[in-house]
Amino acid sequence: MPQDIKALIAEATRTLLLDRHVKKLTVKEIVEQCHITRQAFYYHFEDIPELFRWMIEQDGDKILQLVLAQGDLEDGLRCFFVTAIHLLPSIHRGLDSNYAPELEQLLHQYTRKFFARAAAQLNLHVNCTPEQFKIMIRYHSNAVLGLLREWTEEDTENLDEIVHTLASLMLHGVPLQDKLE
Repeated sequence: MPQDIKALIAEATRTLLLDRHVKKLTVKEIVEQCHITRQAFYYHFEDIPELFRWMIEQDGDKILQLVLAQGDLEDGLRCFFVTAIHLLPSIHRGLDSNYAPELEQLLHQYTRKFFARAAAQLNLHVNCTPEQFKIMIRYHSNAVLGLLREWTEEDTENLDEIVHTLASLMLHGVPLQDKLE
């Protein structure tokens, strides 16, 4: 039962952000949208940032399972990007709300966690020290978030090339040349 109420609250929040373009999201608007009491909201979530955290974790866990089911890094990255591109409107609306700083921090934290779990599952860290692994995860998760932040239609058209380049960078690093031309 609590999981169903949490999902109801999350869906109401998505509706407010996406369909109604609410910029100043409040608990009052959320509970009115899903026809529950404020007490019911606060029984399940301490505040709206905790609600966002739960939503990101729920979606992220589903995405991680899809990514890992792909079998290899390139197919997994492609799956990740296709899903992320689909979620970009929701994320942008959330970042346009009064909870932008909290949501941005949550996205960074969860993206690092996501890439760490994926890298561990795909054995991409076997040649790294724990310190190198943490740096690698920070680097790649911030790079991917940067790409998504500035994503364009042209990027969508070139998705296969972007995915191939990222997979190559993640597996082999930047290729060194003897001379700069």
